[in-house]
Amino acid sequence: MRRSVIEPFEFDRRLAKEAGIELLCGVDEAGRGCLAGPVVAAAVVVNVETHNPVEGVTDSKQLSFKDREELAALLKDSLLAWTIGVASWRFIDQHNIRQGALRAMKRAVKALEPTPQLVVVDGRDMLDLPLRVMPMVKGDSKSYAVAAASILAKVTRDRLMLRYHRLFPHYHWDKNKGYPTKEHRLALEARGYSPIHRRSFRWRKVSLADSVKRQQPGS
Repeated sequence: MRRSVIEPFEFDRRLAKEAGIELLCGVDEAGRGCLAGPVVAAAVVVNVETHNPVEGVTDSKQLSFKDREELAALLKDSLLAWTIGVASWRFIDQHNIRQGALRAMKRAVKALEPTPQLVVVDGRDMLDLPLRVMPMVKGDSKSYAVAAASILAKVTRDRLMLRYHRLFPHYHWDKNKGYPTKEHRLALEARGYSPIHRRSFRWRKVSLADSVKRQQPGS
């Protein structure tokens, strides 16, 4: 069941009123914990005085694939602005995943038009931008704008991983989207890295017990 949108949108309206602004930006990323592929960020701009909130917007992790796809389409039509930023697996390996996430988020915010008056970032990290920036732990469950960004980031990244799955089907990215599931790790053991795996990431080998269980009917 989709969550009522009233509480997170009212949170944003109160936040904007306290800051004396109307154009609020929410930023979030997807793919931080994956073994393969890029990290993808989305930034959205909401005019808290005129926006008609989309029912059901919440943290993308709480939504089904179908709900995320439906909500992403509605959000793209209703938001004042939205953009996507990406940091590649190569950049992540050269630096680290935190720097990759920051790079993707900054790219997304810098591409926004109009420029927001306040940027709310999911998590604890500040973004080095010439704007007012507010980190917010669990922002995707508190703020409508951050939740909207989390949905667009997740949907965009999932679609990218489905495209990569067609090139490298052995890793089952159509199901795991690059996260370290048992099936993904078994494929890594059998085939090694693909060209888009993050080689700086450690992954645990599947135990014999896991492998035997995987082969049992119904597992």
